[in-house]
Amino acid sequence: MPVLPTDFLPTLPFRNGHFNTMYRPLFMKDTIRYDRKRIETWDNDFFDLDFSIVGSNTIILLIHGLEGSSESNYIVSSANYFNGYGVDTVSFNLRGCSGEDNKLLGTYHSGKTEDVDFVVNHLIDEYDYEHIIIVGFSLGGNMTLKYFGEQGNSISSQIKGGIAVSVPIDLVTSQAEMNRMKNKVYMEVFLKSIKNKVLEKLHKFPDFQIDKDKLFKATKFKHIEYLYTAPVFGFKSPEDYWVRASSKPYIPNIKVPTLLISSKDDSFLSKECYPFDEAHNSEYFFFEAPNYGGHVGFMSSFKPSENRWLEKRMHQFIEKEINLKF
Repeated sequence: MPVLPTDFLPTLPFRNGHFNTMYRPLFMKDTIRYDRKRIETWDNDFFDLDFSIVGSNTIILLIHGLEGSSESNYIVSSANYFNGYGVDTVSFNLRGCSGEDNKLLGTYHSGKTEDVDFVVNHLIDEYDYEHIIIVGFSLGGNMTLKYFGEQGNSISSQIKGGIAVSVPIDLVTSQAEMNRMKNKVYMEVFLKSIKNKVLEKLHKFPDFQIDKDKLFKATKFKHIEYLYTAPVFGFKSPEDYWVRASSKPYIPNIKVPTLLISSKDDSFLSKECYPFDEAHNSEYFFFEAPNYGGHVGFMSSFKPSENRWLEKRMHQFIEKEINLKF
């Protein structure tokens, strides 16, 4: 499908990518009341799924980004918006992200699509939804795109399509982009959260040995992936993880209508994360690249009522390209 035109034009302060990125988590304070369901996994772990049910034959599965949760503003805002149009949502807390540590040494990573598949099959087997749409943000968007590509033509007929937002689809280059000075503040926030989780795992699993001094000194994702992600999840190296977990190679195999929205001023993304060619060459994959928006921001102004461009854009795509009206 061709690259889609965009109409996102925020007011002046929000044309700064960093301002737009930080404004949403700092100043957008949407609230929601979830009905949490805990499901047991095949590997003796659990997932906490936060449902917001209004009585629909359609459900939207929302997947958060790195160190996010169902309480992340972009998740809450999306759930509230779609509930307002009579559509059910379920917010998928990745392992260790629901406020309670998961049972296993391993938590989640960018390419862990077996977890997405398990939750999708749970929705299919245990509920009567006619239509399932998957919406993923950042890391969750990478999982979404990779999952669709892996499933290809074998994807369930109940899954009608999906949307991904602000996605580092090429982890080799995007992790290098995150090492640049412009992202230093974001990296400090991410690494503080990840280090604390790894330390908790070390306390629970004393047989898993890593160099704590190197953990404390870690300043890059590569350091964490060398110490934790690669050995725990069976990757040969951080580089092996980046290559195998990236969703970009899977995009040509997507067989349901899928939209990726990534702004050109997203400081997290490398130039390789903008799949213009893949969109031009695909029947099902759509790409939209606004000039502004930051990373999972897409805020338009200081008026909360005017900050629903992203939700409205997702709604428009669902109605026009996935052909579901609500």
